[in-house]
Amino acid sequence: MNVVLIAHDTKKKLMQNLCIAYRGIFSKHTLYATETTGRLVEDASGLPVHKFLAGHLGGVQQIGIQIESNQMDMVIFLCDPMVHINRENDYYNIFSLCDIHNIPIASNLASAELMIKALERGDLDWRELYKH
Repeated sequence: MNVVLIAHDTKKKLMQNLCIAYRGIFSKHTLYATETTGRLVEDASGLPVHKFLAGHLGGVQQIGIQIESNQMDMVIFLCDPMVHINRENDYYNIFSLCDIHNIPIASNLASAELMIKALERGDLDWRELYKH
């Protein structure tokens, strides 16, 4: 499964800790992230991460293209709703694309952990059929 990791700046440490805690599960899948988040996750967890550009340099749009072409299976997007982002439309677009293409997306730690456990159990294997 292809798993996307995105985190607002105030949630990057939380993303690192999530990836450390679930390293065993994530190691069986392919991880993708924006540049900064990907580098931080790699450094903290030792997991390999395919990195797109930094979010503010077009990485969010690159991920959106992958979602739109049905290349991603799950998105963990740890958002900080208290932070106003100038690129808010880019981030909203990720949520919309996931809804349009039936790609599960988690926006907080609780939903991320549920989806990671579902990934481990094989509950998302239907994505393989959906892609063909």
